[in-house]
Amino acid sequence: MYKTIFFLLILFVQSSILFAQDHDHEHGHDDDLVQKHEHIHEIGASISPVYFVGEEELSIAAHFHYVYNFPHTKFGLGLGYEQVFDEHKHRFTGVEFSYRPIHRLTFGLSPGVLFEGTKNVEKYFALHFETVYEFELGAFHIGPVAEVAWHPEDYHISLGVHIGLGL
Repeated sequence: MYKTIFFLLILFVQSSILFAQDHDHEHGHDDDLVQKHEHIHEIGASISPVYFVGEEELSIAAHFHYVYNFPHTKFGLGLGYEQVFDEHKHRFTGVEFSYRPIHRLTFGLSPGVLFEGTKNVEKYFALHFETVYEFELGAFHIGPVAEVAWHPEDYHISLGVHIGLGL
Protein backbone atom coordinates (compact mmCIF):
# COMPACT_ATOMS: atom_id res chain seq x y z
CA MET A 1 0.00 0.00 0.00
CA TYR A 2 2.79 2.43 0.89
CA LYS A 3 4.45 1.66 -2.45
CA THR A 4 1.31 2.85 -4.22
CA ILE A 5 1.23 6.11 -2.26
CA PHE A 6 4.96 6.64 -2.85
CA PHE A 7 4.48 6.00 -6.59
CA LEU A 8 1.60 8.50 -6.76
CA LEU A 9 3.64 11.11 -4.89
CA ILE A 10 6.59 10.69 -7.28
CA LEU A 11 4.22 10.92 -10.27
CA PHE A 12 2.68 14.13 -8.85
CA VAL A 13 6.08 15.76 -8.25
CA GLN A 14 7.41 14.78 -11.67
CA SER A 15 4.34 16.04 -13.50
CA SER A 16 4.54 19.34 -11.60
CA ILE A 17 8.20 19.74 -12.58
CA LEU A 18 7.50 18.94 -16.23
CA PHE A 19 4.54 21.32 -16.44
CA ALA A 20 6.53 24.03 -14.67
CA GLN A 21 8.66 24.23 -17.81
CA ASP A 22 5.63 25.69 -19.65
CA HIS A 23 6.13 29.36 -20.53
CA ASP A 24 3.60 31.94 -21.65
CA HIS A 25 5.47 33.90 -24.33
CA GLU A 26 2.81 36.59 -24.68
CA HIS A 27 3.55 38.00 -21.22
CA GLY A 28 6.60 38.84 -19.19
CA HIS A 29 8.21 36.23 -16.96
CA ASP A 30 6.97 37.98 -13.82
CA ASP A 31 3.27 37.57 -14.70
CA ASP A 32 2.86 34.50 -12.46
CA LEU A 33 3.62 36.75 -9.48
CA VAL A 34 0.75 39.08 -10.34
CA GLN A 35 -2.85 38.16 -9.61
CA LYS A 36 -4.79 37.90 -12.88
CA HIS A 37 -8.55 38.37 -12.96
CA GLU A 38 -9.63 36.28 -15.90
CA HIS A 39 -12.73 34.75 -14.36
CA ILE A 40 -15.08 35.42 -11.48
CA HIS A 41 -16.88 32.06 -11.43
CA GLU A 42 -15.25 28.65 -11.44
CA ILE A 43 -16.83 25.25 -11.82
CA GLY A 44 -14.36 22.47 -11.08
CA ALA A 45 -14.04 18.73 -10.71
CA SER A 46 -11.30 16.34 -9.77
CA ILE A 47 -10.76 12.62 -9.69
CA SER A 48 -8.15 10.96 -7.52
CA PRO A 49 -7.13 7.84 -5.67
CA VAL A 50 -7.72 8.32 -1.92
CA TYR A 51 -5.76 6.63 0.84
CA PHE A 52 -7.42 6.31 4.26
CA VAL A 53 -4.52 6.27 6.70
CA GLY A 54 -6.24 4.72 9.74
CA GLU A 55 -7.96 1.98 7.77
CA GLU A 56 -5.05 1.48 5.35
CA GLU A 57 -7.49 1.41 2.44
CA LEU A 58 -7.27 2.85 -1.06
CA SER A 59 -10.41 4.11 -2.87
CA ILE A 60 -11.35 6.49 -5.67
CA ALA A 61 -12.91 9.92 -5.08
CA ALA A 62 -14.61 12.57 -7.18
CA HIS A 63 -14.77 16.20 -6.03
CA PHE A 64 -16.97 18.96 -7.46
CA HIS A 65 -17.07 22.64 -6.55
CA TYR A 66 -18.27 26.08 -7.46
CA VAL A 67 -16.19 29.09 -6.37
CA TYR A 68 -16.91 32.80 -6.69
CA ASN A 69 -13.58 34.66 -7.00
CA PHE A 70 -13.84 38.14 -5.53
CA PRO A 71 -12.72 40.73 -8.11
CA HIS A 72 -9.35 42.41 -7.51
CA THR A 73 -8.47 40.01 -4.66
CA LYS A 74 -6.78 36.65 -4.29
CA PHE A 75 -9.76 35.14 -2.44
CA GLY A 76 -12.77 33.05 -3.39
CA LEU A 77 -15.79 31.52 -1.67
CA GLY A 78 -17.98 28.63 -2.76
CA LEU A 79 -19.44 25.19 -2.14
CA GLY A 80 -17.92 21.76 -2.60
CA TYR A 81 -18.94 18.11 -2.63
CA GLU A 82 -16.81 14.97 -2.46
CA GLN A 83 -17.86 11.36 -2.97
CA VAL A 84 -15.53 8.51 -2.07
CA PHE A 85 -16.55 5.28 -3.75
CA ASP A 86 -16.09 2.81 -0.88
CA GLU A 87 -18.19 0.59 1.37
CA HIS A 88 -18.65 3.42 3.91
CA LYS A 89 -20.61 5.62 1.44
CA HIS A 90 -18.34 8.58 2.33
CA ARG A 91 -19.88 11.91 1.18
CA PHE A 92 -18.67 15.38 2.16
CA THR A 93 -20.34 18.77 1.68
CA GLY A 94 -18.61 21.97 2.69
CA VAL A 95 -17.96 25.66 2.24
CA GLU A 96 -14.92 26.35 0.04
CA PHE A 97 -12.49 29.13 0.95
CA SER A 98 -9.80 29.65 -1.67
CA TYR A 99 -6.62 31.72 -1.79
CA ARG A 100 -4.50 32.22 -4.91
CA PRO A 101 -1.04 33.54 -3.91
CA ILE A 102 0.15 33.43 -7.54
CA HIS A 103 -1.84 33.12 -10.74
CA ARG A 104 -1.68 29.33 -11.25
CA LEU A 105 -1.53 28.14 -7.63
CA THR A 106 -4.65 27.81 -5.45
CA PHE A 107 -4.96 26.74 -1.82
CA GLY A 108 -8.37 25.68 -0.57
CA LEU A 109 -9.81 25.09 2.88
CA SER A 110 -13.23 23.51 3.27
CA PRO A 111 -14.95 22.91 6.60
CA GLY A 112 -18.14 20.91 6.35
CA VAL A 113 -20.14 17.80 7.16
CA LEU A 114 -19.17 14.23 6.35
CA PHE A 115 -22.02 11.77 5.84
CA GLU A 116 -21.38 8.03 6.03
CA GLY A 117 -23.75 5.13 5.58
CA THR A 118 -26.59 4.56 3.18
CA LYS A 119 -29.13 6.51 5.26
CA ASN A 120 -26.86 9.46 6.24
CA VAL A 121 -27.11 8.39 9.89
CA GLU A 122 -23.44 9.01 10.69
CA LYS A 123 -22.52 12.71 10.48
CA TYR A 124 -19.18 14.24 11.42
CA PHE A 125 -17.50 17.62 11.22
CA ALA A 126 -14.75 17.35 8.61
CA LEU A 127 -12.03 19.61 7.24
CA HIS A 128 -10.50 19.41 3.77
CA PHE A 129 -7.34 21.18 2.60
CA GLU A 130 -6.29 21.09 -1.05
CA THR A 131 -3.82 22.68 -3.38
CA VAL A 132 -4.07 22.91 -7.18
CA TYR A 133 -1.57 24.03 -9.80
CA GLU A 134 -3.35 24.99 -13.05
CA PHE A 135 -2.43 25.09 -16.72
CA GLU A 136 -4.80 27.13 -18.87
CA LEU A 137 -6.45 25.98 -22.08
CA GLY A 138 -8.67 28.93 -22.97
CA ALA A 139 -11.52 29.11 -20.44
CA PHE A 140 -10.57 25.66 -19.13
CA HIS A 141 -7.75 24.78 -16.78
CA ILE A 142 -6.22 21.47 -15.77
CA GLY A 143 -3.55 20.44 -13.31
CA PRO A 144 -2.47 18.29 -10.40
CA VAL A 145 -4.37 18.46 -7.11
CA ALA A 146 -3.30 17.25 -3.66
CA GLU A 147 -5.71 16.96 -0.74
CA VAL A 148 -5.64 16.11 2.95
CA ALA A 149 -9.01 15.57 4.64
CA TRP A 150 -9.67 15.06 8.36
CA HIS A 151 -12.63 13.89 10.40
CA PRO A 152 -12.71 12.44 13.95
CA GLU A 153 -12.67 8.79 12.80
CA ASP A 154 -9.81 8.96 10.26
CA TYR A 155 -8.07 11.13 7.68
CA HIS A 156 -7.23 10.61 4.04
CA ILE A 157 -4.79 11.92 1.47
CA SER A 158 -5.14 12.05 -2.28
CA LEU A 159 -3.29 13.07 -5.41
CA GLY A 160 -5.21 13.51 -8.61
CA VAL A 161 -6.20 15.68 -11.56
CA HIS A 162 -8.32 18.85 -11.36
CA ILE A 163 -10.27 20.20 -14.34
CA GLY A 164 -12.08 23.52 -14.19
CA LEU A 165 -14.04 26.02 -16.24
CA GLY A 166 -13.67 29.75 -15.59
CA LEU A 167 -16.59 31.98 -16.46
